[in-house]
Amino acid sequence: MMMYKNYPIVRKENEIYFGYMSDPYVVYLKIEQAQKQQDLIVSKSIKIYQMSTDLEHPDIKKQAERDNLYEALDVALAWLNRANHS
Repeated sequence: MMMYKNYPIVRKENEIYFGYMSDPYVVYLKIEQAQKQQDLIVSKSIKIYQMSTDLEHPDIKKQAERDNLYEALDVALAWLNRANHS
């Protein structure tokens, strides 16, 4: 399993789940746009959603948008640390 800053990260095509499903919240990232730069495809627009892992009461607590994956993961990391460890 791939990890980023001590949290699991799972990607399938343009969707990324970040965090532990056993915690109260995870973050869902949706890559809306990407562009080719030289030989790489780089994310250009990413929507970020902090979601409850409670299947009986699912909800989206926060949402944001960033221009690249690194900025999006930084936001997601801050949200997870505040929501799950406070």
